[in-house]
Amino acid sequence: MEQIITNYVKPELLVLVIVLYFLGMGLKHAQTVKDKYIPYILGACGCLLSAIYVIATCPLGTMQEIAMAVFTAIVQGILVAGLSTYANQIVKQTKKTE
Repeated sequence: MEQIITNYVKPELLVLVIVLYFLGMGLKHAQTVKDKYIPYILGACGCLLSAIYVIATCPLGTMQEIAMAVFTAIVQGILVAGLSTYANQIVKQTKKTE
């Protein structure tokens, strides 16, 4: 499963998976945010950080390029946030004893 998803994530954005994983852990331990909101926060942060990367690396001369940059940033942000949540669940499941 993770191999299929990582085929769609830009390799240079895979580091965001780790960043978002630790951000999620920090939010969970801080207990300032309800658990149900953490995935939404991670998704928004993933999109924002992906947007910064896309803006920095892509030409934005035409409306088509801008639209593609926005689309890419949103999709990549959602994918890295999903992977960070997936990584979190893998860690949780390996710690369970059944």
